[in-house]
Amino acid sequence: MCGISGYLASDPEARPTEAAVRRMNDAIAHRGPDAEGAWASGPCVLGHRRLSIIDLSPDGRQPMLNEDGSVGAVVNGEIYNFEGLREELLAKGHTFRSRSDSEVVVHLYEEYGDACIARLDGMFALALWDAKRQRLLLARDRSGKKPLYYRVTDRGVAFASEVHALVTGLDEPRPAVDLQGVDEYLTLGYVAAPNTVYRNVFKLRAAHFMVVEPGRVHAPERYWRIVRHPAVTGTEEELVGELKRLLSAAVKRRMVADVPLGAFLSGGVDSSTIVALMAQQSTRAVKTFSIGFKQAEYSEVKYARMVAKRYGTEHHELEVSADMASVVHDITRHHGEPFSDSSSVATWYLAKMTREHVTVSLSGDAGDENFAGYRRYNNARWGHLYDALPVAMQGPFEGALTAFGRTFYPSFGRFAETMHLGEAARYLRLISQFTPERKKTLCGPVLREAASDRAERRFAEVLSESDGRFAMARLLDLDIATYLTDDINAKVDIASMAHALEVRCPLLDTSVIEFAARLPSHMLMRMRGKYLLRKAASDLLPWEVLHRPKMGFGIPLDHWLRNDLREVVHDTLLDKTARERGMLDPTEVERLVKSLDTSAPETYQVWSLLMLELWFRAFIDGAPRAA
Repeated sequence: MCGISGYLASDPEARPTEAAVRRMNDAIAHRGPDAEGAWASGPCVLGHRRLSIIDLSPDGRQPMLNEDGSVGAVVNGEIYNFEGLREELLAKGHTFRSRSDSEVVVHLYEEYGDACIARLDGMFALALWDAKRQRLLLARDRSGKKPLYYRVTDRGVAFASEVHALVTGLDEPRPAVDLQGVDEYLTLGYVAAPNTVYRNVFKLRAAHFMVVEPGRVHAPERYWRIVRHPAVTGTEEELVGELKRLLSAAVKRRMVADVPLGAFLSGGVDSSTIVALMAQQSTRAVKTFSIGFKQAEYSEVKYARMVAKRYGTEHHELEVSADMASVVHDITRHHGEPFSDSSSVATWYLAKMTREHVTVSLSGDAGDENFAGYRRYNNARWGHLYDALPVAMQGPFEGALTAFGRTFYPSFGRFAETMHLGEAARYLRLISQFTPERKKTLCGPVLREAASDRAERRFAEVLSESDGRFAMARLLDLDIATYLTDDINAKVDIASMAHALEVRCPLLDTSVIEFAARLPSHMLMRMRGKYLLRKAASDLLPWEVLHRPKMGFGIPLDHWLRNDLREVVHDTLLDKTARERGMLDPTEVERLVKSLDTSAPETYQVWSLLMLELWFRAFIDGAPRAA
């Protein structure tokens, strides 16, 4: 696990200095405190920050070069199948200088060219310079576990593991704000790949690679996609057995390390299953880590303790309080663009505590996206039923649902009003922070003029590409391509790497994803989600953990904003700087802040605006600072 950066000049005869790349390296030093390196070759410079996980010797330092020095690579992440690839390449005559998994990339490229990316199994972002062919290859893993940003200027293309390095490290004016990105952030709480909140700065999408030559940026190419047919066959017992086998193998692959290793344990089914499988394969007590809150309705520690006790783990806990929320300034600087997932605070402290004991941690992320665990999928089913009705019945159906919802469940009533909009727009409104109608009231003239349907078009694109055999499968593909990659994975990467902690996720193993994708709908959801995963864990976990109500990994945000963070909210959102920025309507912002004192607080909307304003102050108002 590391950080990477680099630069390719537009002029093939240029010989750029290492200074800018070393500044980007310095900006992401937290990702790799063990060593740093840079390599210049013609118009290209590659940079690397090392967090030593496999092969702790100096031989494992990057950039990695081939035998004659004509190919160099920097890799962030872990290649889980590197041992098999290494044996294959040795048999073909390649020479290795280390035991590092990253060195495999260089020799695999020599053997297979760009096709080498599809042969890598792991979580990675990488850059490879081929001096003979004068081309730079950038690539990102299948599920987008590791990030890769790039910035295009007249003088060249730069890339880095974190976007703020591209803003603060180059000898270029800071990039302009992309107002459509701000609009998209208000909708989603993040900016979906391939865009960012800056102009001419992009995220490489998961499961894509791209080639950059001096003066030419080729379009990214997709090398893998989720295939949902044909459906898996077999009895329920056989499918449970296969899932347990795949999960066990995925856990085993992620327990390979030359440093101390542990696991996040939230007390939910996903992380608890991972801990159980780790305990079965470990010769010593697994180290587990949980966080809790004084507000019992948000705390899951009692369930985590049940699992820890059952498997005799070396368990560690931390109680997070509101005064710790000052860390939002650090989170803002590390993300480099606005990000409103409030659980980033909890994840930050979980990673910080975990790093005090281990260097690698396994997590239970992606269970909801792979096995249909979110409650919103139940609401979405009503939309799928609407789509299946004859046209003549759709209007009355929408009207009846809307009337019912307005009376008994206002949030469902608002969703029911959107049935006629189509799947992409309907689902977007189901999950959005601010709908298009709300944004018209909230945004000032400049931002209203920049409003776009970019998020809806991205959703429609993913849905159209999905080969889901049933409607819910398309939504799973959508959440995997957007929410999982650009929110969940981004949140965990930023929090963990800020503390030089590597996080590995067995539920994002390619074999697990591809198996889950081919499950029939009744193996995913029966009144509640993750049916087959719960069955697979039925003999591993306490009954209370298996059957507990779903609780998201959240924080007591409503309590914090009303009390401990009240002054911060008012001083940030209602002061002169925020009012005169002109992005948002001050009257509407004030109304939202006042809602915190009512019986219907718009908590997440206020938090979203707070994080947006903090980003403006950190990166736009003054000289941006590295994290």
